[in-house]
Amino acid sequence: MDVETELARARAAREAGNEGQARVCARRAAGIAIREWYKRRLGSIWHGDAVKQLQWLQADALAPEKVREAARRLTTRVDFDHTLPFEDDPLEDARRIVEFVSQREK
Repeated sequence: MDVETELARARAAREAGNEGQARVCARRAAGIAIREWYKRRLGSIWHGDAVKQLQWLQADALAPEKVREAARRLTTRVDFDHTLPFEDDPLEDARRIVEFVSQREK
């Protein structure tokens, strides 16, 4: 799976009215991009699912606050009524993260 495939899946899910699936795909796209960035930076294989990748990014001082906030929003759990405590656009959050890590060599 790659970033662009997951982003395309997120857009398709949104168009189909499935915002939950769009958020899952956006989270996976961001996780793939983050994993590749850490592999380039650290020179080792970086393990973990998308949520783990997003959690690492949230704590990374090299990431701008807006990127860390996007990672936080993508890892926030929905409540019992399937709502979030903020207005979020998971596709925009994923794009912000992908753009940031793609611009960094190491």
